[in-house]
Amino acid sequence: MVGAPVPNPFLGVFFHWLGGLASGSFYVPYRGVKKWSWEVYWLVGGFFSWIIAPWILAAAITKDLFIVIGHADPSAIGWAYFWGTMWGFGGLTFGLTMRYLGMSLGMAVALGYCVVFGTLLPPIYAGKFVSDVLQTKSGIVILIGIVVCLFGIAVAGMAGMSKEREMDEEQKKAKIKEFNFRKGILVATFSGIFSASMAFAIAAAEPIAKLSEEHGTDKIWTGLPTLCIILLGGFTSNFIWCAFLNIKNKTGYQYFHSTLRRPTPPRGEEPILENPLDAPSEEMVEQIPRASRNGDDRVPMLSNYLFSALAGVTWYLQFFFYTMGKTQMGAYDFSSWTLHMASIIIFSSLWGIALHEWKGSSKKTKNLLLLGLALLVLSTVIVGYGNYLAPPAVEP
Repeated sequence: MVGAPVPNPFLGVFFHWLGGLASGSFYVPYRGVKKWSWEVYWLVGGFFSWIIAPWILAAAITKDLFIVIGHADPSAIGWAYFWGTMWGFGGLTFGLTMRYLGMSLGMAVALGYCVVFGTLLPPIYAGKFVSDVLQTKSGIVILIGIVVCLFGIAVAGMAGMSKEREMDEEQKKAKIKEFNFRKGILVATFSGIFSASMAFAIAAAEPIAKLSEEHGTDKIWTGLPTLCIILLGGFTSNFIWCAFLNIKNKTGYQYFHSTLRRPTPPRGEEPILENPLDAPSEEMVEQIPRASRNGDDRVPMLSNYLFSALAGVTWYLQFFFYTMGKTQMGAYDFSSWTLHMASIIIFSSLWGIALHEWKGSSKKTKNLLLLGLALLVLSTVIVGYGNYLAPPAVEP
């Protein structure tokens, strides 16, 4: 295509960093949600991240959104929806990973699996791994960047295990109330493998992006229509599970009522479910039980909806920027997944530091964490440079 814009890999890296910042920060607004069960605020936020934000932004920015989707290859739509649904199962267990391992270690382990499966399997499946990666200079450099990223994840994981060994059970519970290393590793493995399905979904939806470009959408925005289909799949699996929990836990009323219904709890247990994504401070841990003892059953409905909506939109922005960054990576756009995962781990680890998850750890443990973060930053630079070395694609 004559006159087509030349990809800018370093601009792509910047967009992936913005996506990582959004993904690593989306849980923060959820900390402001009070007296809602997990399935309620997760689904409310999900409406904004999986349905409202994708469709509104795609309709506002791209050309002929509904015509493009209506004329897209049914196979592309079907596979994009399927892999989006599989990715949704990974997202469901991602919160449990944070619940059992905390922000820093949980994201490092789960996203480590995402890097391996989400980056390498798509080109292998497409039969391009040898020709486009192993037999080109730029491909080798990108592969080195992926290896550096994996080393960074491993070092960050070592830091988390070192922290786990240094703290007794009481200290762990003070930082991460439900800390459970063995259970957390199992959940993180499941979550990481299924979450990598997003990379397959985006690859499957590529015909939709190309059709959007043919209808006049600037290339940098062509990923937005694909997200409408992919995230609809993610919404499906999350909605089914949250609706099941609403019925099982009898929490469906919380969407509409500003007063908490008091179930009869087992002796010694509080009736109010806490945020499973939190690694709460001691002050936050004490807040809900104190309100319950005082008989305060009023629910801040407006702020709960606002915080959940903010969390949902922030979450969506990770893929908004991801699709922008992917358009700038040229022939080696499969490396976008590595950049995205590395950026998420970097910013989530920084949030873990800010939330005092690493307070009380030894200097050795903190140095391991900093080394892991440095390797992850370095990996994004190497991957960006590898893409820069790639010869420009020749299009008709």
